[in-house]
Amino acid sequence: MAETKGKKDEAAPAKTASLAIRLVPVENSDQPVLANYANVNVAPGMVFIDFGFLEPAMLQALPRVAKAGGKLPESVNGKLAVRVAMGFDGVTMLHQQLSRLIASANKAREPK
Repeated sequence: MAETKGKKDEAAPAKTASLAIRLVPVENSDQPVLANYANVNVAPGMVFIDFGFLEPAMLQALPRVAKAGGKLPESVNGKLAVRVAMGFDGVTMLHQQLSRLIASANKAREPK
């Protein structure tokens, strides 16, 4: 019995705890950034998420041009709003939060 004293129970599931976190803004970091485009790039141990802004008029025109059989541009210029670099643990937490948000939004849309 003395052999097991002090050992962690390896079969016990990991517990999650909720902790309130308050982020204090630095300079103008509390100002919202408008983005209508996102792109994800992976590097060893990191994920880079680029949020950008594409002109809405151009976004609306592209489907019309394609439907009419017109020539689409080879590339589209937009503005990089912000680049976020995250570790995989942060991306996992973001994924969980976004999944809950989407599930809640879909549930709210369902007819009653």
